[in-house]
Amino acid sequence: MSVSESEARQIISALRSGTVPRLGLHHFATGLDPLLEVFDEELAETAEGSGHGRSKWVRGEYGSGKTFATRLMCARARQNGFATSEVQVSINDTPLHKLETVYRRLMERLTTDADGENAFKAVVDGWLFEIGEEVTRLKGLAETDPSFADAVEQRLDDKLNQLGKEASPFALALRAYHRAMLESDFATAQGLLAWLAGQPLIDRALLSKAHVKGAVDGQAALSFLRGVLVLLRQSGYQGLVLVLDEVETIQRMPNQATRDKCLNVLRQLMDMLQVDQLPGLYLMVTGTPELFDGYKGIKSLQPLYDRVNVRWGDNPLHDNLRATQVRLLPFDQDRLYQVGQRVREIFPAKNDGRVLEKVNDAFLRSLVDQVTEGFGGKVSIAPRHFLRGLVDVMDRVDLREDFDPVAHYRLKIEDADLTPEELEAVKGTERVGDAHEPAARRRRLDG
Repeated sequence: MSVSESEARQIISALRSGTVPRLGLHHFATGLDPLLEVFDEELAETAEGSGHGRSKWVRGEYGSGKTFATRLMCARARQNGFATSEVQVSINDTPLHKLETVYRRLMERLTTDADGENAFKAVVDGWLFEIGEEVTRLKGLAETDPSFADAVEQRLDDKLNQLGKEASPFALALRAYHRAMLESDFATAQGLLAWLAGQPLIDRALLSKAHVKGAVDGQAALSFLRGVLVLLRQSGYQGLVLVLDEVETIQRMPNQATRDKCLNVLRQLMDMLQVDQLPGLYLMVTGTPELFDGYKGIKSLQPLYDRVNVRWGDNPLHDNLRATQVRLLPFDQDRLYQVGQRVREIFPAKNDGRVLEKVNDAFLRSLVDQVTEGFGGKVSIAPRHFLRGLVDVMDRVDLREDFDPVAHYRLKIEDADLTPEELEAVKGTERVGDAHEPAARRRRLDG
């Protein structure tokens, strides 16, 4: 599949800074085809009929590519008519037990294929537009017809009645938004939309126009999530893919009661999916093995553990990818080499011939060897630094005719550039502290 120059530049820019690109991941993804095939099947099942929700728990060692995989799956979902949202769980910014914060992050990162990120306004406006289209299509009324406005109001009532069953305040605010837009009261419309998206500190006087009050708190956030799911389905979307990324961070919370609250949120989501209270939702949760097996992880909440536990066989190539929990295979040297080849193919060079000649397959192999040797042979730690180093080399070759990567380049990784896990691999030492407690994680390419 060809890649545009603009897309290629965005991909390479992200890799240059050591982060996961927001788009174009399929151009250099390797080893994920079996999982993606199952994901497509499950998405199709989620989109059918009433949209029975489901979950997929993605397990992988540090460096196995969890963030990459789920971001790639989100891109595929959007191409198949789903909206998506990726929420990175963290102790301070987005603690999992604060449902109102998780909901707010979800809405801030709501993404559609047509409108990109922060798409909530576009979804609501498209929903209102579709109501008018339905009146024209089903009743044959044009906008100039005297009865058109009444017919739209009736159709709006029908839609809101369904929404009101899931989230009454959500429906009331949508009606008030529609009225504000008709009256060109854009300040009120904007404020109501922000409240629907979970933003705090909305003017009380503005909310009173919609006959709603207060902020969207924890349990209300789940009600509003149900409202969003209905709204998406009414707007022609197949559903919502929601990623809760880096959930293992809950294990670092020092207070057991807080950790238990986080785990209960996950259990509650699973229970709601089971009884079809979240129709059209495909929930993905990512975590390291410590999340699933550690004493501070889901194993400490037996009902949740029972819902997601999988008994693994000896050969990971025989895993049941339709199971609730799946594991990603770590990178090996061959897979890292293949990724390097694909990134080289899409690199937007001004001097293509020079880059291909000097950054050849033999050099790619040597760079793989350098980076894996630097991490004590732990290839799973290497992808982020390998790709960052590769882009650095190609930049230099493209810019400087006299630069010879074989003679002039040696990959150097400073301790300050390493996460705790990477530093452990380089130094060959154990981290100070509880061996069962995962170290602090910064944003990274590998997930």
